Amino acid sequence: MTAFKTIMSRMGKLMSFSIVLLAALLWFSNYHINKSAEGLTYDSASEIPPTPAALVFGTSKWVKGGGQNLYFKYRMEAAAELFKTGKIKYIIVSGDNSIKEYNETREMRKSLIKLGVPQENIIEDFAGFRTLDSVIRAKEVFGRDSIIFISQKFQNQRAIFIGKNHDIYALGYNAKELPKGYGKPTKTREYFARVKALLDIYVLNMMPKFYKDKEVFPDNQEHEQQ
Repeated sequence: MTAFKTIMSRMGKLMSFSIVLLAALLWFSNYHINKSAEGLTYDSASEIPPTPAALVFGTSKWVKGGGQNLYFKYRMEAAAELFKTGKIKYIIVSGDNSIKEYNETREMRKSLIKLGVPQENIIEDFAGFRTLDSVIRAKEVFGRDSIIFISQKFQNQRAIFIGKNHDIYALGYNAKELPKGYGKPTKTREYFARVKALLDIYVLNMMPKFYKDKEVFPDNQEHEQQ
């Protein structure tokens, strides 16, 4: 009985230590990424400095059970706003296109065209499987070492952190805030995504699944023609 109590006591201490360690990791990663992006995200199109290209992070157009995904809707509206106000000239739509039935970039392109962005000003990145892939591919594949990220603020902050560590000068344009209580699972996952981001950058040195093949960006073609 004494041995059993000793084992249970040790297990309890181990669990308590694990909980404290996890809480510390969550707090530190959140603080570090917020600090890294401090002063680099904007809520107003009139205030953000002009940059030739922006990148919109992909997400599903629809939520489970039907209805439009507001994360998607507000990102597309934010991208169209920056284009119409002359802050950007080109928009990279970066998302998951790994299976035929699920194509984020196609839906983003369609939505942007409906919002008045010309098709020739939209570039599709079919291998933006996650934020890290999209950010690094912007530089390694599309030649963008200066860019505006467009998403909700929490993802913009994480993207800027990743970009800084790959010599990308990035700003974030924050899409409209969602109603209180909307998308709670996404916001909860973000805390763990930030821990993973720090591990990817500082420990694992992660790179995108595809990033070695280069794409010719439209403004490079324009410079060659001049």
